Amino acid sequence: MLFGVRTTIGQEKVVIDILQGKVKAEAEDIYSIIVIDTLRGYVLVEAPDEAMVRKLIYKAPHVRGLVKGGMAMKEIEHFLEVKPLTEGIERGDIIEITSGAFKGEKARVIRIDAGKDKITVEIIEAVVPIPITVDASAIRVVQKEEAKTEERK
Repeated sequence: MLFGVRTTIGQEKVVIDILQGKVKAEAEDIYSIIVIDTLRGYVLVEAPDEAMVRKLIYKAPHVRGLVKGGMAMKEIEHFLEVKPLTEGIERGDIIEITSGAFKGEKARVIRIDAGKDKITVEIIEAVVPIPITVDASAIRVVQKEEAKTEERK
């Protein structure tokens, strides 16, 4: 059974280190301790019962309390799914490069390599259109292709 532990926001990894130390020192029957980046202020602990988790978090720094009741793994599966960074990006979209040598430049997507999370773009304001391949984590979509076609009508 999974139990939610409220923590100070931004201190989730510190709490995990503290709880792991307590588990090793006291040989507690804790199966796993999970932190999910998108679930700020919470740590999930897998244990046989709530009493075990209460004993584990007792007087631990940055722990704010225990969420009442347990939860099943089905309830958090959507947090654990890995989605490709290129999801939702289409050929022709206008993007802004957020890091690297071309930071702040707007570009048009000309090719997407979903397997490697790489996107090939052409800088819009460049005199000569040169294709540049950037990491999908280094961009943000400014304008979608569909929005541009509706504007032309």
